[in-house]
Amino acid sequence: MNTNDFTDLKLFITGPTYIRPEVRNAGSLPEFGHRDSEAVKRFGPIFENLAALAGLPEDSDYQVAIINGSGTCAMETTVRSLAGPDDIILSVSVGAFGDLFHKLAVTNGKNTETLHYEPGQAMDLASLERALDEVSPSLVLLTHNETSTGVANDVAAAVALVHAHGALAAVDGVSIFGGAPIDLPQMQPDIYATATQKSLGLPAGFGIAFVSPRAVAKAETVPHKGWITDLSAHLGRAAKKQTLTTPNTTLANQLAIQLDYILNEEGMENRFRRHIEMRDRVAEFIESLDGFELFAPEGYRSPTVTCVQVPQPLKAADLKNIKETMRARGYLFDPGYGKLNTAMEDSGRQPVFRIGHMGDTTMLMLEEFLAQLGPVLKEARG
Repeated sequence: MNTNDFTDLKLFITGPTYIRPEVRNAGSLPEFGHRDSEAVKRFGPIFENLAALAGLPEDSDYQVAIINGSGTCAMETTVRSLAGPDDIILSVSVGAFGDLFHKLAVTNGKNTETLHYEPGQAMDLASLERALDEVSPSLVLLTHNETSTGVANDVAAAVALVHAHGALAAVDGVSIFGGAPIDLPQMQPDIYATATQKSLGLPAGFGIAFVSPRAVAKAETVPHKGWITDLSAHLGRAAKKQTLTTPNTTLANQLAIQLDYILNEEGMENRFRRHIEMRDRVAEFIESLDGFELFAPEGYRSPTVTCVQVPQPLKAADLKNIKETMRARGYLFDPGYGKLNTAMEDSGRQPVFRIGHMGDTTMLMLEEFLAQLGPVLKEARG
């Protein structure tokens, strides 16, 4: 294999994302035994820094687990471990990844009802309350940041409503953690699931879960959780600064280096501010283009991904052609979530594309991308 043929594109998709050279280089640090004292040198700071990035104080009663696999593995662990055979799950979906959370519950045989919003809409508390009254769930699945549509929900308000109805609240935060303040003490989810490959600016390979005492207690009562989806087992190993099964030690080295950088070099506030500034710059760029519209409503626009609805006569096929045009210029453009665009066009609506501005992407990198993309979009529209 000739690795010179591998193209190093500048990624503006929604994950995987750009990885800093220092993080790439950390992949060459020594491997280690995951049950050896050497592992604690990596995972001790990792667990502490993840908690700090989530806004947790040192005396917090939340527990942190690192789950081998992807964010989807953390989400599946949630539904396997927090809903028993007599429980009802209410899944609340504002897009494709809310639909995935629902699918994970259904395919694991859980009693599941759904509250579904049209793509591009944010969660509405009034309809959520009606659904809670009708379904009386034990567990509610929520999406913090819907990657397919660029919608960021007010999950703190939703979690409070869920708790008022006596249910546990599980939040998918895969594409926003590391790019915006989470403030778990204020949000108070029972489990918050995320992953490494998006706003943390790392390769894929670890799911991450922040678990409340109520969720810990519930998981201990649920039978048949599987093995790699047994939250109780994950937390048992996490108490020893370990993972349940053999981790990717290369990624562990990279995670240790990256979290130290985020907290002690860039700084959380600077990182979060940069994401907001990039979101606002993309919005300004889109508003300067005739006919192109931001897909998410004002007040619910994600700090990590922007979704854009295109004008006629552009079609999803044209967006795929734009992807190849941008590839030739050294960029990987995101032509939109495929299933969403198919559904949009089938219903007579215009398709969408996405711009990922997350992780370690800088404003300079974004400006260079937009300068290339603007003329391409105008030419494609005609």
